[in-house]
Amino acid sequence: MLKQLIVSPSPHIHSGDSIEKKMYGVFVALIPAFLVSLLYFGLGALIVTAVSIASCVLFEFLIQKFLIKGKITIFDGSAILTGLLLAFNLPSNLPVWIVVIGASVAIGIGKMSFGGLGNNIFNPALVGRVFLLISFPAQMTTWPEPGFFPVTYADATTGATTLAMMKAHFGVLPSFVSMTLGKMGGSLGEVSAIALILGFVYMLWKKIITWHIPVSIVGTVFIFFTIVISAHTGEFAVKFPLYQVFSGGLLLGAIFMATDYVTSPMSKKGMLIYGFGIGILTSVIRRYGSYPEGVSFAVLIMNALTPLINTYFKPKRFGEVVKNG
Repeated sequence: MLKQLIVSPSPHIHSGDSIEKKMYGVFVALIPAFLVSLLYFGLGALIVTAVSIASCVLFEFLIQKFLIKGKITIFDGSAILTGLLLAFNLPSNLPVWIVVIGASVAIGIGKMSFGGLGNNIFNPALVGRVFLLISFPAQMTTWPEPGFFPVTYADATTGATTLAMMKAHFGVLPSFVSMTLGKMGGSLGEVSAIALILGFVYMLWKKIITWHIPVSIVGTVFIFFTIVISAHTGEFAVKFPLYQVFSGGLLLGAIFMATDYVTSPMSKKGMLIYGFGIGILTSVIRRYGSYPEGVSFAVLIMNALTPLINTYFKPKRFGEVVKNG
């Protein structure tokens, strides 16, 4: 009997990439934002981040060891990254026990209930964050005021975020310099625009992500609020749309949450549509909803639509012949 030659699907060239390389690449890109959070939130940022990462790794290990009884994958970087991103979406004075609950939901429900890495429908960190926001709204919307290397944690002085002040039309808004550097209230990883943009540039350089999703999200939000404010005031206004871009979790969500490989579209056109949808939903929630922020909800909603987007906007197949005319 002749031996059959079995050829696997193309492409056959190995790029040298791996899950670990990509995950730890994103981790490196988040270091500037973490350093800024330490600068302005001090001990609180350190405690929340450490507890979140340790809890996510522990819950993934326990689930794989005793429930799934499969291969232990806590060293691939995905659990660590989920813990870091979850922490970045939390106030720096959040009680430890609430952080642990958020980590359990992020890993147990957002990730492992779907079969683990590569199978989850929604971004696990955002699943944990939204669960905590709904379950503990008071604690999740109490924001410590930033200082320089503060040593306080639970007893930190609190204040309103920039988005909340704009929503309620009260308070003195921070300057663009303060917003760029991170000296404003908010989740510990979202406050510094320059730190997040540095991470974005690093990931573009390392080809971890492409520009399509972040640029389409930010561009949509900016254009939406430019049109809304211009229609309301009767003149072209840029300041308010810029505040919408640089405050809140827009940059963190656009650069690090929406670009998750598993839950975002595969094709470039699909990414642009996905980013446009997140931008529109975020803008509508911020402008017309009672809650001043909407990035987390927008990303999760578009996560659910990603399979549909992939169905109608597929990447070009390798070896596909394009017919002219």
